[in-house]
Amino acid sequence: MPTRRHQMPDLFDDHLPDPMEAATGRRQPAEGLRPPVRKAPTTPQAKRKAGFYLPDELLERFNTRFYELKLAGAAVGNKSALLEAALGYALDDLDRGADSRILKRIGPVGRRR
Repeated sequence: MPTRRHQMPDLFDDHLPDPMEAATGRRQPAEGLRPPVRKAPTTPQAKRKAGFYLPDELLERFNTRFYELKLAGAAVGNKSALLEAALGYALDDLDRGADSRILKRIGPVGRRR
């Protein structure tokens, strides 16, 4: 129980250290200098959880890039939003057919034996 001598800190007060600054040692830009945050669509699309197995190295790379974007002030809301955008770009690339960078990387399309 807090006493007059030992007051409980107000965790929502502005004078406390920024958790991102404390964790990374990087100073965040002043509030007025941050890029505007994109607003979420007013009508959310129905979404389902997808389960995939990915290599640890790829997951670490994704997580690192996500946090780098957040620290740089990018308007990426969460990991799902970043993955959704990346998957959209990948599918757009596949729609290019023979010019697809992804298809060139994984090899020719044909029957698998």
